[in-house]
Amino acid sequence: MLSKEAFIRSSLELHLFFLRIMKEHALFLEGGFTPKNRDLAQRADALKEQLANLLAQAVALADGRVSRDFLQSGEAVTPFTLRAEEATVFFTGIPINTDITRAEASLSGNGATNNVTQVEAQVRALNDMAIRLVSELINFKTSLLNDMLTCKLFTFNYPLLIDHIRREARLFVDMLTQLQRGVEVETLRDALEQEIFWNRIMSEHAEFIRGLLDPTEDELFAVSNNFANEFEQLTQLARAAVGNPPQQELVTDQSLAATREIRNFKRQGTEGILNCNIRSIILPLLADHVLREANHYLRLLQKFDQMVPGSNGNGDNGTSYVVRQGDTLFLIAQRFNTTVERIVAVNSQITDSNVISPGQRIRIPRR
Repeated sequence: MLSKEAFIRSSLELHLFFLRIMKEHALFLEGGFTPKNRDLAQRADALKEQLANLLAQAVALADGRVSRDFLQSGEAVTPFTLRAEEATVFFTGIPINTDITRAEASLSGNGATNNVTQVEAQVRALNDMAIRLVSELINFKTSLLNDMLTCKLFTFNYPLLIDHIRREARLFVDMLTQLQRGVEVETLRDALEQEIFWNRIMSEHAEFIRGLLDPTEDELFAVSNNFANEFEQLTQLARAAVGNPPQQELVTDQSLAATREIRNFKRQGTEGILNCNIRSIILPLLADHVLREANHYLRLLQKFDQMVPGSNGNGDNGTSYVVRQGDTLFLIAQRFNTTVERIVAVNSQITDSNVISPGQRIRIPRR
């Protein structure tokens, strides 16, 4: 059972991340409608404004009550968020309250809470309001998706994107509902379910990026395609690891390595889009949006890594890795931030550092 302080901190951190994501979902929907569907655009805008109001309430409550780790993770705001919002307003004409972003960027964190009982009641009421409003957003997304799939509606958003953002909204509601009951992610199985979810999200992000790049961006297209395939494989590995803690350790470590890579790719992409160095139809705020989600997933994976038996959470124990098609020891060493020499030193079965085979299991020394 969560303490009052943990309930407040966990709820507010969830809001600072997810309410921003939700209001941006509404903005992306609004921007995708044609002039024929002004009524739908107006409904999306109304949802965006209501979600922004809830986010502003969360920001007002959060100062000094959330953790420094959360604020430093880049999942609430990044160095690009404000500029991405301003650029998106310029391109779309859709208003965004950037004062909320400025306030969120200036938050301090230590996880301490004064007036615990009063703040708990305020946070609990905020959770209830968010559950109701995001449930309305889910219903809106479901209606749009159904109309698209039956050719009753056209938007410039992919059907998969609408399904994707609906799944994220449902996760938010589920997590808030658990918090209202005093429950937080505590077990390996809970953690693995989150890994399955977010690995799929990362795979779809790569697919969306691939589909929104200009056809001339061959190199970025190939990188996006590789990430889509890699995270699809990790999703399948995570599903296969249910009930198998040693296998989960492997999946978590591989997911960590892959998520660091895609986070760096998204960060470079966001900067490139803001500086007009990438040809695409990716809104600047969408680029920053997927970067924040990668930052969020990284912090979750680091937390899950500490839950796996045999891990001390600081990377000293080493992990198992199954060689995949196209792998070399050099590429594996880069992925796990180590060296070929260190990998060979803990794998006596490797007699030639140039020869490894798909399916071979090797040990990766932790940093």
